[in-house]
Amino acid sequence: MQPASTRPVFRFAPSPNGYLHLGHALSALTNYEQARAAGGRHLLRIEDIDPTRCRPEFEAAIYEDLHWLGIDWEEPVRRQSEHFVEYAVVLARLERDGLVYPAYESRAEIARLVAERAPWPHDPDGAPFYPGASHELSSGERARRRINEPFALRLDLAKALARVSKSISWTETGDGDTHEVTATPERWGDVILGRKETPASYHLSVVLDDALQGITHVVRGFDLYEATSVHRLLQEILGLPAPVYHHHRLVLDTDGKKLSKRDKSTTLRELRAAGLTPADVRRAVGL
Repeated sequence: MQPASTRPVFRFAPSPNGYLHLGHALSALTNYEQARAAGGRHLLRIEDIDPTRCRPEFEAAIYEDLHWLGIDWEEPVRRQSEHFVEYAVVLARLERDGLVYPAYESRAEIARLVAERAPWPHDPDGAPFYPGASHELSSGERARRRINEPFALRLDLAKALARVSKSISWTETGDGDTHEVTATPERWGDVILGRKETPASYHLSVVLDDALQGITHVVRGFDLYEATSVHRLLQEILGLPAPVYHHHRLVLDTDGKKLSKRDKSTTLRELRAAGLTPADVRRAVGL
């Protein structure tokens, strides 16, 4: 067996905002089996940074479903809700460095500005680029407004790119052929890295968690392929290591759409209750 310090480290990182479905099963099984094949470590992370949607019963169900599939992991489990201070410290550092600014426009105001300027660029997930001018406010005006107003903390993309002196890429193994992919963070605009009431967005928390846990191989669905460009930029400006990425195919519904936690018919909980076995689930996801 390889020494712990040199063994590859994989992780499965679900959010407890619903029950796991077949798409999660594919990701969890792929992570677990790649870790075993590489003689590596397998970690579980609970991404519960959103307290309004994440619930204890869903977290408990994650453990139950994974055990049913025959998947185990190292303890302790990292829970994002226990690390808000760590995220806030990094976010404050980025703001001090001039790489993050508070934006005060509501979603409705952003929608209005975008409609007034159509056509307007959108990121790969379909969200509009930030159309406001909060980044032009003076430091005094920012400080005054943030006391009583809600805000989103956005990455200043132009300044972040200026900090990077080389082309950014990542190593991708998802199609079975290891190759380098050139990152294109400019396609995302000034993404949100946190909010007044939330110390980190997915983009920031996942990058920090992967670094803090020593993750060497990120195995996740192809729906996050494009977001890797943002993650690589954040890793560069924060001085964090870049894992190897493996973006696997998605499990789609009968309409060819990505599965949703709202569709109870594909949840592992419902399938188990209907009498399916772990072997049936493996066949259903093409393993």
